[in-house]
This record gives sequence, structure tokens and C-alpha cells, in this order.
Amino acid sequence: MQATEARKAGLIGVAALFLGTVLPFVAGASIAWAFGYTDAVSMTTIGAGAVTYIVGPVTGAAIGASSEVMALSIATGLVKAIMVMVGTPIAARFLGLKTPRSAMVFGGLAGTVSGVSAGLAATDRRLVPYGALVATFHTGIGCLLGPSVLFFATKAIVG
Repeated sequence: MQATEARKAGLIGVAALFLGTVLPFVAGASIAWAFGYTDAVSMTTIGAGAVTYIVGPVTGAAIGASSEVMALSIATGLVKAIMVMVGTPIAARFLGLKTPRSAMVFGGLAGTVSGVSAGLAATDRRLVPYGALVATFHTGIGCLLGPSVLFFATKAIVG
């Protein structure tokens, strides 16, 4: 893969990366709230786990979550990864996963390196490096945003 290919994702790749970070976080935090975890620390930790299974415990450790909540955040991320692994080959035609650019946007939206890599490998092995490239950034972005911006936003909403 060449750096010029990565640049082709452009602004839509960056937007996909941020949407792929924020939307799973909101979904994970909402599910945590629905299951009775209504404090900002638990909601943020479980929501961060929905970003990736690494971001959850990193965020939880930074904001003082219990080990049980961190374990739930890891489980949340693993469920997401498995869903992406299984769902990618099924949805590939509908999603138009045929080009390096589409794989990068998909990696940005899906945000799980293991899920994107396995799903794209089952779809078209040539697309794996492109999808994995962008999905890799979710861990870094999530580890930066989880214990800071996302935690403070959650705390502002739920108190």
C-alpha cells in the first residue's frame, strides 16, 4: 500500500473516523444506561469499550472505573468486533466494498482492526491493508477522547 492511497480517503476518511468513534461510544453509553449503569464513569467506560475493546479499559483506568465495568467494556468491544467480522462479507455488496477508498471509509466507520481485517479478508484480501490502516487510528483517538472529551460530555449530560 502506498501513502498516496491513504490520502485518497481524504476528508470523508477523517469524517468516517470521527463518526466511527463517536457513534459507537453513544450506542455503548446508551446501552450501559439502559442496563442500569447511570453514572458517568461507568457509561463512559462501557461506551469507550464500544469504540474498541482496548479503549474501554484504558478510559476506565484513567477515570476510576471498577474492574467489573472495565470487563464489560472489553466484552462490548469484542461483541462489536465479532459483529463486524461476520457482517462485513454479508454487507460488502450493499456497502460497495470494492476499492481501497471504500475500504478505508469502512475501516473508519467500523473502527475495529480485528473485525475489519477479518471481514475484509473474507470479502477481498486486497482491501485488508486499507481498511485496517484507518481502523487502527480508532485506538489512539479513542484513548485521547475517551477519558477527556467523551467523559466530560457524558458527565455534563448525566451529572
